[in-house]
This record gives sequence, C-alpha cells and structure tokens, in this order.
Amino acid sequence: MNRNAFTYEPLHRIKNVLSLLTSLFCMIIVWLALPVTGRAEAGRAGSDGLIQVRHLRCNYQVRPLNLDQAPRFGWQITAGEQVKQVLQTAYQIQVATSLEALENGHPDYWDSKKVISDEQFQIPYGGKAPGSFQELFWRVRIWTTKGNSGWSRPEHWRMGFLKFSDQLGSWIGYDHPFGWDRVTKFPVLSARYLRKTFKTDKQIKSAIAYISGLGLYELHINGKKAGDAVLAPAPTDYTKTVLYNALDVTELLRTGDNAVGVVLGSGRFFAMRQDYKPWKWRSFGFPKLYFQLRISYADGSVENIVSDASWQLTGKGPIRNNNEYDGALYDAGMELTGWDQPGYDPEAGLWRAAELVEAPAGKWTAQFNPLMKIMQRIRPVKVLRSADAPDSSFILDMGQNMAGWLKMQLDGSGHKGDTIRLRFAESVVKESEGYRLYTANLRDARSTDHYIIKGTKKESWSPTFTYHGFRYVEVKGYPGSPAAFKNNLLEKFTGEVIYDDLSESGYFKCSDTTINQIYKNAVWGIKSNYKGMPVDCPQRNERQPWLGDRTTGAYGESFAFHNQLLYDKWLQDIQDAQLITGSIPDVAPSFWMYYKDDVTWPSTYLTVADMLYHQYGDSAVIRRHYSSMKTWIRYMHHKYAKNGLMDRDSYGDWCVPPDSLKVIHSSNPAKITPGGLIATATFYHDLQLMSLFAPLNGTVQDTAIFAPMAREMKTAFNHSYFHANEGYYGNNTVTGNLLALAFGLAAPGDVQKIFRQIVHKTAVTYDNHISSGVIGIQWLLRTLSRYGRNDLALKIAANRTYPGWGYMVDRGATTIWELWNGNTANPAMNSQNHVMLLGDLLIWLYENQAGIRSDDRATGFKKIRLAPDIEGHLNYVKAVYQCPYGPIGSWWQKAGGKWQWEVRIPAGTTARLHFPEGLREIKEAGRTPRGLSDSSGAALLERGSGHYMFEGKLPVQNN
Repeated sequence: MNRNAFTYEPLHRIKNVLSLLTSLFCMIIVWLALPVTGRAEAGRAGSDGLIQVRHLRCNYQVRPLNLDQAPRFGWQITAGEQVKQVLQTAYQIQVATSLEALENGHPDYWDSKKVISDEQFQIPYGGKAPGSFQELFWRVRIWTTKGNSGWSRPEHWRMGFLKFSDQLGSWIGYDHPFGWDRVTKFPVLSARYLRKTFKTDKQIKSAIAYISGLGLYELHINGKKAGDAVLAPAPTDYTKTVLYNALDVTELLRTGDNAVGVVLGSGRFFAMRQDYKPWKWRSFGFPKLYFQLRISYADGSVENIVSDASWQLTGKGPIRNNNEYDGALYDAGMELTGWDQPGYDPEAGLWRAAELVEAPAGKWTAQFNPLMKIMQRIRPVKVLRSADAPDSSFILDMGQNMAGWLKMQLDGSGHKGDTIRLRFAESVVKESEGYRLYTANLRDARSTDHYIIKGTKKESWSPTFTYHGFRYVEVKGYPGSPAAFKNNLLEKFTGEVIYDDLSESGYFKCSDTTINQIYKNAVWGIKSNYKGMPVDCPQRNERQPWLGDRTTGAYGESFAFHNQLLYDKWLQDIQDAQLITGSIPDVAPSFWMYYKDDVTWPSTYLTVADMLYHQYGDSAVIRRHYSSMKTWIRYMHHKYAKNGLMDRDSYGDWCVPPDSLKVIHSSNPAKITPGGLIATATFYHDLQLMSLFAPLNGTVQDTAIFAPMAREMKTAFNHSYFHANEGYYGNNTVTGNLLALAFGLAAPGDVQKIFRQIVHKTAVTYDNHISSGVIGIQWLLRTLSRYGRNDLALKIAANRTYPGWGYMVDRGATTIWELWNGNTANPAMNSQNHVMLLGDLLIWLYENQAGIRSDDRATGFKKIRLAPDIEGHLNYVKAVYQCPYGPIGSWWQKAGGKWQWEVRIPAGTTARLHFPEGLREIKEAGRTPRGLSDSSGAALLERGSGHYMFEGKLPVQNN
C-alpha cells in the first residue's frame, strides 16, 4: 500500500509547460512545411476518422484490477496510411464512475479539459481521490497537427488495497510438516489444499478475488480454475515485499451455494533446499494463504469472503511433492474429487481446520509485473531409443531447449498405481544401444516428475508448482510399448512453454542465416529465463536472479520483449535486498546471500534504471530508486575508493573464452583484465549515470557530489592504467580498452590509437573472434561499429568457429550457452540456456544494423534516430520495433549497385534519418527530397510519422 498514492509531482507542471512550448514549435514547423492544400487537409483529417487514439494503458497495463498507486495514463495514436507528420498538440482525459456517465459526457471524477501538450505517457491522474477497490472508467481524445480524433473507446481500472484496514482476512495455513513430509536438504513437501463454502442470495454485479498464496497458489471457484496464470505470485524477498494478485471471478460465481478452493505450493517461500548452507540459502517458512473475495451485488451492497479459521485444510491431496529443482510427485489415485465444489462431503479424518499463522513481514503490494502463463505449446519432433531400458522407456526430443513442463495424455486402464517417470535434460549422449540423458550439468537438481496412474481410460496431467529447463524428456513406465503407438506417440505429449506474459516487441531478420539463428536462440533464452524475475538459467540447482547477467542484457532484451514492468519489479527486488549500510548483493531477491561489495554486479541497479528511462521514457523509476542508488554510491566510495581507484572486483571479466576448448576459464594472462581496471571504469560509469539521474530527481545540486568524484577517478584511472606510448590500457586486453572508450575515459586524441589496438587484437591476434568475457562483450560490437568497423563486428557475430555465438549454432544449440566452449571444456559446468554472454548483441542488431534507436535528444522514442550501418557482408536487414508510440520499421537492401530503404515512423514522433556515408543520388519516391543535408558527413533528413521509401547509389566498395 502506498500512503502517498495521490501526491502529485511538482515537476509535472514544469514538464507540461515545456511540452506546450515543444508542441507549439513542432506544430508551426510542420504546418509551414505543408503546401497550402496540405494545410487545409490537416484541419479536416480527424473528422474523417483517420486520427484515432488506441492502446490505452493505465500504469502501463491494460485494465489493472489492483492499482494501489497513483494512476498514470498513456496511449498510442494511429493515422490513415496517407496521413503523415502527425504530432499530438493537446489531449483531454475524462474519468467517471460508470460507463454510462462517461459516454453521456458526465465525467464525475475528472475532466482534464483540453491540455496543450504532446505528452502521451505518464500523464498523472488529477481528479478526485478514488477509494479502495473502486472501479473507474476513462477515455481520451487528442488534437494533432493533422486534425483531432474522436473519443477513444472507454477503458477502465480498479483500485486495490489503499489502507491497512481494507484487509479483512487473516493469514492461514499449517506451519508444520505433515507426517509424510520430509524437511531435509532434499525436501519433500506435499501441497496444502484449502477450501471454503458460502452462499449468495442476491444478483452478483462483480466479484474480484484478492489473493496471495506463498510460495505459489492455484485458485479454484466452483470446480474451475480462476484465470490462466501459473506459478503465481512472482517471487520476492517475502520479508520485504508480499505480492498479491487480483482476479475477476464474476463469471465463476453463482447464486446459491459456492465453493472456493486453493492449492498452495512451495515455490521460493519453502525453499528448494532445506537445512543446507544456512549462511547462503534463505527459506521463509511453510506455505500460507491470504484470500479476500469482494462480491459487489446489484443492489449496491458488498460482501467479503475472507481467509480465516473457518476454512478447511488437508495435505492428503494428489500433489505429494513439489519442488522447483527436483520436480513433482503426483498421485492421481489421491485426487480429491469435487473438493473445490459446493456439495462436497469431506471425508472423516481427511480435513482439519486451517490454522491462523503469522503473516509474512513484507509490505502488502499489488503485483504489476505480468503473471507467468503457458505462452506457447510445442510438440515433440521425434522419439529416440533409450539406452537404459528400451522396452519400458523412450526419449522425446522437443526440438527446442525451453523452460516449462510436459503435458501428457494416456490410457490408464489396467495400470492403476503404476508410476510414470519423466526425467528432463538439455542434451543426450548417443551410445550403441541408443541415447542416454546427459544430466551432469543439472548438478543436484533431480528435474524429475512422477505421475502415479489413476487407472481410468482418459487421463491427462501436467505439473502445477514446478518447471524444468529441457529439450529432452525420458519417459519411463508409460502404458504400452513405444512401438505399439507407431506415429501416434508424439501426439500424446505437449511441451508447454512458460514465461512472463510479455509480448514480443521486436522482429529482426537479415541476409545472414547464422545471425538469424543466433537471434532466434537469444529470444528462446530470454523466454526461458523470465520467471517473475530475470534468472540465470532454468535447469540446474541455481535459477538465481544474478545482477551481472543483466547489466546490458536488460537493454538488449527490451528490443525483443516489452519488459518494462518486469524490470520495474526487479529494481524493487534490488532495493529490498539493499542493506542499511548501502551494500547491494550480487543476487536479488537475495535467495542466495552474496553480499561481496563487488562493483560490477550491483552496478546493474543503475544500468537497468537507465534502460527503463532511455527505452520507455520512465523518469519516475529514477525518482523511486535515486536515494537507494545514491546510498550505494556513497557507501562504496567511502569504504573502498583509494586515491581515486576502486579495487573491488569479485568476478573479473567473467567467462573469458579460453584458448583451449578443454578448460573452463582462461589462464592466458594476455586475456585477463585487471580487476581494479574493471571496477574503477565501471564505477566511473556509475558516477556518470548518477549525474544524469540527479536532475531527473530534482536534486541537480547532487551533481556537485558526483562530478568531482568522477574527475578524480578519471585522472587516477588514466595515470594508473594508460600506456600512452603504446596506446592501450592495463595489459592491452580488448575488454580494458573497450571500457575506456565506451565510458569516455580516454582523451579524444588517444581514441584512435586505442581503437586500433582493439581492432588488431580482435582481427589479427584472435582471428576475428571474441576475446572478452561478460564485461567486455557488453560493449564490443557497438564500439567496433561506432568507430567504423561494422564489417569486423559482423564477422565476429556470424563466425561459426570457436569462440562465438555462431559456434554454438554450429554445434546444434537452440539457446545461448553459459560457456563459450560449453560442449567440450566441462559440459557438467555448462548451462545450455543462459543469456549473460549475449552482451550487446541484440542492442547492436537493432541500433546499428537496423539503425533503430531512441534519439539522444529525448527518451522513450519520442524522437527517433534511424541510422543503419551497411558496411559489411549483409545484403538486407528487416526489423520492426514496437516502441511505446507504436511500430518503428527499418528495412534496407543492397541490389544492383543501389541501396533501398523503407522506413515507418509512428504517429506522435519525429525521426532523424541518417543515410550511410558515401551514398549518392538519394531519392525519395523518385525525387530528390527537400531538406537534405550532409553537414555531419552523411546525408540527414528530418521526418515525422509515416511510411517512406528511399533509394541511393552505393559507393564502389559497397557494390
């Protein structure tokens, strides 16, 4: 609950004034640029329905049901294909307590009136303060340079819990193991089943269930599952934050008798390992439930059905064990038929009264990041002969490494009590007798599901409270021999792919098939590791939210997925994990307690916040976390800075590719970047970010703190690490030199010397291959392209020999590995589904090859920079990025000595189009475009929204 939910930012008034001036200026420029007939058309385009407001969002969500913070509004503009240069000049928002009042023009809660502004996002609500659980309806209309829109289709949202007294229920559960449970290193904990019956005798208007089942829950109403989410709620440090979900269950209730059923699983609350390394592992207790069903009746009355001691509980249900690492044990013969429906007669001795248990200490907070769901379903592509027991088992090949579970169908007739065992793995080993699962890289994660057959004709099952990272599944004990099924066996199994309900924001394809496969592998890896938080891997006994894996990874992922709400939530996890001293761990939520005071991993706190600001224009996230980031900066600087240097590094340039395919970590001193160099350069970058954040926070005076620190650090860094005569840093690793250029530590006169060292090392010493680990790879490709060697960057990206992403593709990988040589060095140490080695690859594909990026003059793509780099072997690139304002398209190709470029710019934005240097005779739709300039060394055009086609002659070297 946010007690300051309806205090408004004074900065927004200043922002509106600036927006007004910007809008007026843009409107005048566009108006003057139009021919006279165009000006007349601009006044009437909206009346033809060409300008429309769509994709309304409240706090970046569609129809949130549990808003417990100040509402903020956003929308996109669409225009007819023939309408260009559309810029918003004003908006009007109306909010009402009913749809009828809104549509009849009686906005009884807020009417913003006409506001002169080009803002389309983070528009703060300015009406009456809504109460808890209140539903409100809203709509918007806009004025643009090409006419006005009509009113948008109405949308709505509901408030959540706004004060403590709104919580009417109690936390319930059973804070003990049952007699058959086992609380050991490898725990066995049966799911808790809870039920409650009640009656309704009035006409139901709406019913919203507010629920937090820790660690995980599944809600049933009258025998049906509520919603389509799985593995809810998202994991947190439950001593700091407890997330609740809101589900609309109106359609599941009935007049008369009703029943609520909740199944509780272990999740991260009852940890995957118990009584094991207590200094490292955290566990929070036995599963527990808070539930509040708020029923609104047609007569205006309200009834609440809440969790309390009147609920019944049992542990004697079919889920006999549930563990994220080890899998599920499900005994279908113990199914509690009808337990979640009215009229169920509880068997004597089976159910007991639920206990009132201690509430978790964390703050009760609405979950805004999307819930996990079954996002895709894939069929196995083939059946492999099992080397272990070919008569009783077989191996399914899903054709794709993924995270989720296997759903199976079977005929259990005559097999009651038999067990089907499903073992999951990422790879197999071929032997003379057949294939064997390779499980050594799972470490001690058992990754095995057991299903005990009920004995009926049609049975179907998939787990509820676990997931697996896998491509292969060994199935043992399935009724009937594999040969008996012939071609029908594959139809009995479905891989259900589970990740956060985030839509894909990008599309990328080019003329190089290796790069296309790498991109596909990257997308599958990201999907696999979005689990209510970004984790490192989905298969072994780790699955932890390591900060260092996402330092620039989050930025690249934002081009592939709409990941704003996920990373907004993760920043809260990091803030929750911060100690009172200011120390930030390497893992957050801190399920593993690694407080090492490393520089590079905790720096992710700042870089992810910067990504949210740059990609989504979200300045509010900076203000929410600024104080915590400042505390960390001051803590680290005070405790560890000595003479301007930060010698605090735990991991170095993690996973530098070894020269040998047989070892995990490089022992070549020429590749090992000094830890002090990495830490000092990174902390200098952190200080630069803090100087950017300070004005956004309204504390511009803080730049006087950060700027002197940065100056001292830059001087000390160059004095200690730069070899001026030779033109390199440290021991001349590619990583050391990259950091100096990327962070602006090098003097302008030295930049080219340093860059030549990078090129020589990469192209000559390492034969167009990567020589950096996790730190350097974050900057390699962009730096090469930035200083004119896009051709070399492309060679690295497309190289199919070791080390590189193409090497993984060449070895059959369908995701990204943890180790560059994961198939040969020590496969037992290699996660085959990791994303930390992606570095800046995705950023580089979109920003450099397609040329799509948010202009430095603005954030969130309000102003767009389109500047593809065509130097290199690619013949075409096709890319679309769904930015907050709508789709940006960039498609180019080389053919017959010409370069053709097709561009789409969304309404409400402007773009600067930078044409490749050396391009001649540029034409737009067959004519030389007005306003062409080459003052920057390359042709440049300013354009507003619309669809544009260009063509030019290539310089000789690009033909």
